[in-house]
Amino acid sequence: MNSQQQAFLRLAIEEARKGMNEGQGGPFGCVIVKDGKVLVATHNKVLSTNDPTAHAEVVAIREACSLLKDFQLTGCEIYASCEPCPMCMGAIYWARPAVVYYAASRQDAAAAGFDDSMIYEELNVSFLDRVIPFHFHPASEATSVFTEWIDRETRTPY
Repeated sequence: MNSQQQAFLRLAIEEARKGMNEGQGGPFGCVIVKDGKVLVATHNKVLSTNDPTAHAEVVAIREACSLLKDFQLTGCEIYASCEPCPMCMGAIYWARPAVVYYAASRQDAAAAGFDDSMIYEELNVSFLDRVIPFHFHPASEATSVFTEWIDRETRTPY
């Protein structure tokens, strides 16, 4: 990791501290960079927005995509103060950045009370045996929407 990348990672850590000190959410920060320039530097906003999805990475992805006027982060780098949780990892994969750097591990987060190991474990449990049960009720109307999507000439694949 070069000195510029280290600076971006330190900025993500500073954002984590800032959000925590302002009472906006947990101690997590994220920076998104394109072509060596910071597009977004932000932090967790779960508490300030009452939004459980307002993790630093998700907030940063939303802001960066809005700035770029694109639903993908092609050519971007993500710097996170901590290893992304499963939700954030999903958002990152959908956004398709070039690379992700992070400074603390999920074990470090767990030691501070942010333990997402249960979520990783739930992914391997059958739907009905999960902590929150999931019930599948097939409906042809639901799958017909996919057929309409496939047949649509103006669709934008992603």
